[in-house]
Amino acid sequence: METDRRNAQQPENTTAAFWDERYRDGRRFSGNPNGMLVAEAADLPPGRALDVGAGEGADARWLARRGWKVTALDVSGVALERARRDARDSEAPDVAGRVSWVRQDLTVSPPPAGVFDLVSAQYFPLHRSAGPGPSPALRGLLDAVAPGGTLLVVGHELTELVSRLHDVDPEDYDQPADVARMLDDGWEVLVDETRPRTAPAPPGSHHTHDTVLRARRR
Repeated sequence: METDRRNAQQPENTTAAFWDERYRDGRRFSGNPNGMLVAEAADLPPGRALDVGAGEGADARWLARRGWKVTALDVSGVALERARRDARDSEAPDVAGRVSWVRQDLTVSPPPAGVFDLVSAQYFPLHRSAGPGPSPALRGLLDAVAPGGTLLVVGHELTELVSRLHDVDPEDYDQPADVARMLDDGWEVLVDETRPRTAPAPPGSHHTHDTVLRARRR
């Protein structure tokens, strides 16, 4: 399902209009959940999940099939309408009842605080704060994790990202390891590593490794 949003990380390309047009051009993604989500969340007991940058909804549907109540958040209304339609047409009719599709810009309004047992951000561009500490968008994601809940942030391995992007500086964005360094004693870091991908990279890219952060709020 990976949308490879880092192909378009310029500030003007994070708007709803940009992503609406990107999804409107008819391009479809694999329809499969992201491999690192499957690897890291398969053993978690279901509860309430926030799927950040939900796109066409494959991650949200996978979580719903496993019993999660999912808030699938994306800035693109076109993507979310496609996700709703796919959920209605899925083989598991109850999936649609377990997922709320929400159009929201994290840079403008944060998700509800302290209510999600899983906050998953898969390949989602997090603009680095101009000052110390997390950006408002990242702070909103951290605050959204309930006590005992899990934060899962996955990105492309940085050296591979640098070799592919020419007009964007990846250093302008927080990577999973950067997020790990921001976590205080209220968190237990369970995974902070680079590992081989579990699924082929999106068409046109050549990523072989992902960076993964999994942390639990104490």
